[in-house]
Amino acid sequence: MESIAQHLEPGALVATIVYSLIGMGLFMLAFWLFEKMAPFSVRKEIEDDQNTALGVIMGSTMIGIAIIVAAAIQG
Repeated sequence: MESIAQHLEPGALVATIVYSLIGMGLFMLAFWLFEKMAPFSVRKEIEDDQNTALGVIMGSTMIGIAIIVAAAIQG
């Protein structure tokens, strides 16, 4: 029985790690920019005040960035 590790290509593994790091960096940058542009504390609104609408907006932003990163990887 062959293991999955025998089928992994080193180049593909490195590319996956690099794109993952770039994607996570973009997520952090987007959250930081959103926090700086908002006239209120995003963390306080989501954590303390349970602002569901802001949570949906933040989630939508993250999904949008994920779609862009996925398209860049494939394209």
